[in-house]
Amino acid sequence: MIRPYLMFNRECDEAFKMYQKAFDGEMVSIQKYGDMPPNPEFPVAESDKDLVLHAQLKLTESGYIYGSDGSRNQQGSPKVSISVELDSEERAFKAWEMLKDGGSVYMDLQPTFFSKLHGSVQDKYGVTWMFTVN
Repeated sequence: MIRPYLMFNRECDEAFKMYQKAFDGEMVSIQKYGDMPPNPEFPVAESDKDLVLHAQLKLTESGYIYGSDGSRNQQGSPKVSISVELDSEERAFKAWEMLKDGGSVYMDLQPTFFSKLHGSVQDKYGVTWMFTVN
């Protein structure tokens, strides 16, 4: 089983809430750094306690993504794309409109020879999404 794991720089909670709304998804779990038991070998600054340690979001019947906040500076995700196959043009357009806001469209969501709709967009968090409606 392969599930994309997205790393954010202090934006995971905000991004996952948008993805949940865009896809009418289900937040399966979300743990914050502040939920961890204290550990002197891994101190958590007060300002980091509300950051996401691990999140799991169900986007489609069998499609999930994971995510967390890290201390490294992530500059987009040029080697990772999330391919989402949807069963409804309405669902695709809803999610597409939300994800392209503040992002960059690589290929407009449009009919293709292999699907009813296909397109590619990078959202404002630097995550690239490929949409397909069969």
